[in-house]
Amino acid sequence: MISAVRLKPLNWHPYIDPVEVADATPEQLDAMKVTPSAKKVSEYVRTLVHDPESYVARTVLFNAIMYVPGGLPRPDRELGALGASIVNGCKFCAVTHARRHAELTRSDAVVTALYLERPEALGPRDAAINAFARRLSQVPSQANEEDIASLRAVGMDDAEIIDLIHAVSIFGWANRLMHVLGHADSGK
Repeated sequence: MISAVRLKPLNWHPYIDPVEVADATPEQLDAMKVTPSAKKVSEYVRTLVHDPESYVARTVLFNAIMYVPGGLPRPDRELGALGASIVNGCKFCAVTHARRHAELTRSDAVVTALYLERPEALGPRDAAINAFARRLSQVPSQANEEDIASLRAVGMDDAEIIDLIHAVSIFGWANRLMHVLGHADSGK
């Protein structure tokens, strides 16, 4: 029996001073409205919004990939994001998407298996998604027909596979933004 891994949220600390909402330009304030969260606007958002035009373009694309209804189920998108974030070494994103996957599935079994490096404990669909996310993140040009066939073998159709590719790929980008713009830790 594997004991469950409990992941505490991490804090992200920017290297560039985030835009203060009270000091934001009208363009920056409008850009921050694109954020999908109903919570406060994060330091990450306030760091990215230094360039409101690129922030909006990035966030509209991110929202369309991760939150659009239909296609690949949301937990599978989160699993793709988690696999990519682990490979890319982005602890903040890995913890965030591990917790989101556990919330959506109401189970921490998949997250526990991945964090304890026990992929053999995954079910066939989760194993195929994780393997593909890792391969696509490690060396994208090496993903091939066999990888797609393994996804089809667990019941994924072309639209779901494309959604997974998008989820994994945007985290190749998002993880790198997080790394360059700041760092994560469990401190306060």
